[in-house]
Amino acid sequence: MSFESALESLRRGEFVLLFDSAGRESEVDMVVAAEFVTPEHVARMRQHAGGLLCMALGNDFASSLQLQYMHEILSDSLISNKEMIMGLAPYGDHPTFSLSVNHYRTYTGITDKDRALTIKEMANIYNIENRQKRFASSFKTPGHVPLLIASRGMLATRQGHTEMSVYLAQTAGLTPITAICEMMDAQTYAALSVDKAEKYAKENGIPLVDGKQLLEYAKVH
Repeated sequence: MSFESALESLRRGEFVLLFDSAGRESEVDMVVAAEFVTPEHVARMRQHAGGLLCMALGNDFASSLQLQYMHEILSDSLISNKEMIMGLAPYGDHPTFSLSVNHYRTYTGITDKDRALTIKEMANIYNIENRQKRFASSFKTPGHVPLLIASRGMLATRQGHTEMSVYLAQTAGLTPITAICEMMDAQTYAALSVDKAEKYAKENGIPLVDGKQLLEYAKVH
């Protein structure tokens, strides 16, 4: 499938599979634009992907909410075990984790309905005035949806699923917020291989975007 077919899939509120690269995490994530997320999306990611379901935010949006990376928050905290704070991950990047949140209308926060509500409501505040005030009054932390902050330099400084998925949403003309979840393999107990992800993509009519293809597209455009 073409790169444009992946953008069209996102615009329809459907999934895209995103492979970062063989030299990095070597993982395939299920990706959907946050503004379209329903409980069905969450259930499918939980059942067919099985990794950690997170919400990736564009850097400007995250900054407007006064969010920080979790490793920065912990570095500035009073905890004594600073050596526990992750620096570079084994694949060479700083983690993009920030706070984890629940929307205030959720109950436990973990159900498909609750997580879909949290994700959809985060997307809903993108286009409103005084986002930070609405964010602070509408979301609680700690919660069940981890927030990821894309690098300020986006793909020029980091080529992770966080940046790639936000770039895809932006390029599709959508709110730069995505829900992403790593695809796991219950037979090998490891990340799902690209070959198996390609088979899943073909069987389910889902575009699979290769990170190298995405980076080449970004250079041209």
